[in-house]
Amino acid sequence: MTTPTENWLARRWGKWVVPYAALWITMLIGGVVVVILALVTAEVYDNVVDDAGLANLDRPTLAFMEQLRSPGLDAFVTGFTNIGGGIGMPILGSILTALLIYKSRSWRPLILIGGAAAVSVTATALGKKMIGRARPDHADAVPPYETSPSFPSGHTLNTTVVIALVVYLACLEIKRTSARIALIAAGVIFIVAMGLSRVYLGHHWMTDVIVGWVIGLAWVGIVILAHRFFHVLRRREHAGAAPTFGHPAHLRSSAAGGAAGSAGGPAGGPAPADANDAEPPGPAGRSSASG
Repeated sequence: MTTPTENWLARRWGKWVVPYAALWITMLIGGVVVVILALVTAEVYDNVVDDAGLANLDRPTLAFMEQLRSPGLDAFVTGFTNIGGGIGMPILGSILTALLIYKSRSWRPLILIGGAAAVSVTATALGKKMIGRARPDHADAVPPYETSPSFPSGHTLNTTVVIALVVYLACLEIKRTSARIALIAAGVIFIVAMGLSRVYLGHHWMTDVIVGWVIGLAWVGIVILAHRFFHVLRRREHAGAAPTFGHPAHLRSSAAGGAAGSAGGPAGGPAPADANDAEPPGPAGRSSASG
């Protein structure tokens, strides 16, 4: 016969631990898959891309970008590409994540974006180490020069992951469809421009950038799947909307059902979600998966 404490722990396990464990496990497995994908892509690339491949895509693209260069544009693109670097992107990502945490009143943006960024950095480092591909010659590049291996483009991969997830989470907080469309368009432009800036400056080959986009989008898809899976499990556990800073009552046990009933919720069940966490009808409404 179970004690009240055991019943309380069982309920808390179902409402708290199970969904969050599923979120972490899905992201962990997905992260391993993405890292393996980066390594396999690097190995395949190393085996099939030869001088002919460079002549067919990489060198013509670089030659075209060189024709577009001018002192003013070089300075602008250099400043822009620094946003996606090892200093700029962590700063930008931290600011955007903090805004999402404040808006959603939840730590999930930190879990999703922070975990995803860690995997993308790992995939970038392993891919570069495995291939060791040389960057374009300094004669074809705009200073300051970079000396680390070229494949894949870390700027492109990490920017794709961070910005795409920021856009996804922000869209869950935005009600107007037009604002969502504008945000998605801005995110796409930023990600594409970041990749092309690397080729423009002669710091990467076009194939480095393409692979960065592909791996980044694959990883973003897995993270979003994990996020949706988290909310599916919460509904299955009858836990209602996921808890937020302002609404921890979503986690209270069924012992509080009488109070929930007096507040308009069914007796013995979870308290109704606040309007901020509810999922109103229509595509423009805010999802219960916000944050």
